[in-house]
Order: sequence, then C-alpha cells, then structure tokens
Amino acid sequence: MELTLQQDDFLPLRNVVFNTLRDAILRGELTPGERLMEIPLAQKLGVSRTPVREAISMLEREGLAVTYPRRGARVAKMSEKDLDDVLEIREVLDTLAVSLACDNMTDEDLDRLEQAVDSFEESTKSKDVRAIVKQDENFHNIIYECSNNPRLRMILTNLKEQMYRFRFEYVKDPSTYPTLITEHKEILLGLRARDKEQLVKLTKTHLNNQMNKVREIIKTQNDEDNG
Repeated sequence: MELTLQQDDFLPLRNVVFNTLRDAILRGELTPGERLMEIPLAQKLGVSRTPVREAISMLEREGLAVTYPRRGARVAKMSEKDLDDVLEIREVLDTLAVSLACDNMTDEDLDRLEQAVDSFEESTKSKDVRAIVKQDENFHNIIYECSNNPRLRMILTNLKEQMYRFRFEYVKDPSTYPTLITEHKEILLGLRARDKEQLVKLTKTHLNNQMNKVREIIKTQNDEDNG
C-alpha cells in the first residue's frame, strides 16, 4: 500500500501524519485489524518515528486505532457496541443542545443555520466525503454554540472525535443525502417555530437513521471478514 504524506505547512508534523493515516483508514486503504508499525510507516511517509507514534495516539483517541500489550497498534474494527455507546450519549446531549438552542437562537443565528443547511446540500454534489462531513459538523456546531452552554459544547467537541468514523461511514453513501438534507431543513423549521417537542423528536430520528445505517455497514463488514 502506498501512503503519501498530506503536506501542510501550517500544521505540526504529528497532525499531518495523523490526517494522512486517518484518511487512509476511512478510505479503507488501511484495513480493520491491520498493524500500524511505526518504522515502516515512518519510512513510507519520510518522517521519523516520533510523529508517527504521536499520530497513532491521536488515532486511538478518535477510536480509529487500538494498542494491544506486546502486539502493538492496529486499525480498530468498528463494532455495534461502540456505535450504540457513542450514539446513545450523543442522543442525550444533542436533544439537550437543540432544546437550549431553541430558547436562545436569534434571527441572525437562524439565518446562519439556514446558510449551513444550504452549504451542506451544496457539498453533497461534490463527492468529497471529507467536505460533506465538515459541512454536516458545521450545521450541528451552530446548534451547539447556540445552546449557550460552554461545558456542553466542550463535551460534544470531545465526543465528535469518537463520532467521526461513524459519521464518515454514513455520508460515504450518496443515498443518504436526500434524507440528511430533509432532516436538516426540518430541524431548522422546528427551531424557527420554537417547537421544542418536535425538535427533540426530529433529533432522535436524525440520530436513529444514522445508527441504523452504520449498523448495517458494520454487519456487512463483519460478514465479509467471517466469509
């Protein structure tokens, strides 16, 4: 497998290596269970072992790698249990965030969220999964920001790292885009109407659709591994 370092003069080298390895994992070039050996990776990327070691630690925090005693690091396999754990927590936090945002959002905030809805829809035409994920995150980040609860935002930011792989898997499938676009628009309308009860329902549906789709993906991957 060929790895090419994603050069970025504005990022520390460990972050450049992290972004390179993360993209390789998300694209399937580094497969679940594959060993992440520091020396071969450093040689392929043309860097020392230190930024590779640091990048692997960052991958572990995002749930993309796991280190076993005496066996080293490997690309983490996605599991239904991990998915359920993360999305159960996110459902509680997201419903709280959207309820608080419903009370706090100004007309300017709602207009900004509408722009995010449009930007997400436009990004789905690009076939650039990272860009689509970024716009999806931006939509939710505006809601989190408008919760006016810095501690809640901090917890959600930390959870975002663990969500990234599942979110990426979800939006890799273009068939999900019409549903996502509709759900974003419905949440925006619920916020404009200040309908908190409806917003909670919409948020739960939004997350359940993601959970069900990614669960199918995980089952398919496990079946392929067992086959």
